[in-house]
Order: sequence, then C-alpha cells, then structure tokens
Amino acid sequence: MSLTIDTELCTACEACVDTCPFGAVEIVDQAARVNEKCNLCGACEEVCPTGAIRIERKTGPAAEGHRGVWVFAEQRRGRLAGVAFELLGEGRRLADRLGVPLAAILFGYGLDGRAADLFAAGADQVILADHPDLEGFTDDLYGGLLAGLAREYRPEIMLCGATSLGRSFFPKVASALNTGLTADCTGLDIRDEDRLLLQTRPAFGGNIMATILCPAHRPQMATVRPKVMKPGPVVEGRSGELIQVDLEARGIAGRTRLLESVEDLTEKVNLAEADVIVSGGRGLASAKGFELLGQLAERLGGALGASRGAVDAGWISYPHQVGQTGRTVSPKLYLACGISGAVQHLVGMQSSDVIVAINNDPGAPIFDVADYGLVGDVYEIVPALIRRLQG
Repeated sequence: MSLTIDTELCTACEACVDTCPFGAVEIVDQAARVNEKCNLCGACEEVCPTGAIRIERKTGPAAEGHRGVWVFAEQRRGRLAGVAFELLGEGRRLADRLGVPLAAILFGYGLDGRAADLFAAGADQVILADHPDLEGFTDDLYGGLLAGLAREYRPEIMLCGATSLGRSFFPKVASALNTGLTADCTGLDIRDEDRLLLQTRPAFGGNIMATILCPAHRPQMATVRPKVMKPGPVVEGRSGELIQVDLEARGIAGRTRLLESVEDLTEKVNLAEADVIVSGGRGLASAKGFELLGQLAERLGGALGASRGAVDAGWISYPHQVGQTGRTVSPKLYLACGISGAVQHLVGMQSSDVIVAINNDPGAPIFDVADYGLVGDVYEIVPALIRRLQG
C-alpha cells in the first residue's frame, strides 16, 4: 500500500493532523505531508474533506495465483470436532462471496466416512491424509504437512479452530508460509474491493474490537473461537472432490512421537456441549450462591457456568468460566445470574439462542444482550424458579 497527497486539492484544513493517532501528518508549505511515523492506517484518508489524501491498496505479488478457502477439520479419536462444522458454515459463506471453492483439510487415521460428513456440511473438496503416523496429533508433523499442502495448492484463506490443537500448530504453519495469523477471531468478512479477509477479534482485554487485515501476504490465516460461528445447513448425499494425500510419498516425518494419550476425568464440566447453562457472577456475593444455581441447573438439565470475577474470587473452579479467558459457549438457553455483563464475558456467550439475565441493577450491560431481563434479587428470583420447576 502507498499514500499519496494531491497538493492542489489540499486546503491545509488540518483535519488529517488532528485525526492521525501517530502524529505522522503535518502541514508544510500549505499542504499536508506525512513522515516516517505513518503506518497507512487510513484515518487521514477518511476525514479529508476534499479527497486530497488517497491510499492505494494493492494485494501485491503475494496474492497472485492464490484461490480458495480452506478449513482445517479437527478430529479427535476419529470424531469430527464441533468447531469443524462451525468453520465450514462460515467458510461456505466466505467462499461464496469470493466465488471460489471451499476445501476441508482432514488429518488422522481410520477416518472412513468422515469425508462424506464434510461434504454434507458444505465442503466442495476434502483433502484427506489418512495414515497411522497421523493418528495422534503432533504439531511438527501436522504443521509440516499442512504448510506443504498450502504451498502446493495456494489457498487465499485458511481457517482453524482456536482450540488447544489449533493454537499449538497453526502459528507454526503461518511462520513457515511467511504470512500473518489473527488469533481468536469472533467475526470474519470479505472486503469486496480487494478480496481482503476482515478478521475481527477482541483487543486490549476485550475492551475494543479490532479488525485486522493481511494485505501483502497469502494465505490470510485466522483461528476462530469455538461456539462463535453457526454451522451451516447439512445436505445429506452432497458430494465433492476427494483429494487423498500420500504421506510417505511426500517424505514428511515428525521429530516427535506420541507414546500415550491419557484422558483427564477429574473435571466433568462440559460447557461447550450443554444446551442449558446457568452462570453466576460477583452479584452472588459468595460461593453459597453457586450451590443455589447448581440446584437450578440440575432442574433444567444444564451445566453450571461462571464469570471470571466469580472464579477469581475462588467461589468456583476455572473449568466453569465463560468468557474471553474461559470457554466460549452457545447453548439454547443461557441464564446470567448476578453477572453485570462486562464485554469480556459477553464475548463468550452472546451467541446463545436465548439469554435470560437476572440482576438487581437495571442499568447492567447484560440487559443489552438479554432476550429476557428480570430486575431483582437473585436470592429471591432463583428460589422461586426452582420451586416452580419442582411443581
């Protein structure tokens, strides 16, 4: 990208000087001029009343020859993760906007029938690597294989879930491809004039939402938090192109080997799969409040969640935490009890189908996203709900 200033159009009004967040614009000889502090953010272009400032946005040589949207379809023990279908739904929308095919990338062993599931969920292509060495995840082998495939097929967009697996190996792929990576995205879109991927994520502790671009390198890569995107429609019997990858022919071998996988059963909190979640915050005032919420969650057949404030206070353990630094959830019903609604918490639950808020502060931000709001004392309303459900 480059910035040009038409000195004949410039009136030296100083709107650009006042707007530039980096102090990169000054008035010299009755015309605007930029210095080395300019990072081409575009703020001056937006406010210039005469159109004297223009930023030429070019995708550059790195974008040439890149086409297609790729979604990494995560699986564990042969079962596709929910985030794979969420990304396919979003990937389908992006691919249709760009007029390109959508491919699902699947690594593992013994994955019979999984390609059909990915086609049904919207994939035009499935690139499948099925080999015993891929049965257990290792970031060097998965990363090396995916980077090699990306160099060969040259997609313009690559998406992966912001899970422990995705966060482990996707940055390695970005580094190997010499491109950027935006982590923990909560929104994706396409800028039509230059096909750039608009990658939105919380920044500065969730206090603002930043939209990030990767104009000069391809592929454009992002990880997306689970339960943020909605899965697309499933069309049984839908078919596509299956591309099978011969791992041995490619000569790719990992430097590490998975010896054993041990499942941790000490915490049985499964917020991500719960249809109903009852969450509590600092408004409960003590750990005893979660005993009450636990009764309500049990009556509703749901799970018990919490805000970061409640977890930090030691009232409930971390696996129950919902929000930017906890779990992202999207249940059919989310009850927020004594939760004020800080943006960090909203990021983790605002895609729920129905949100019910209980808070004694009518001005609490949680009511801005709630479908139903009850203004009152949690310790009066929740026992009444429990009694009603018992009846």
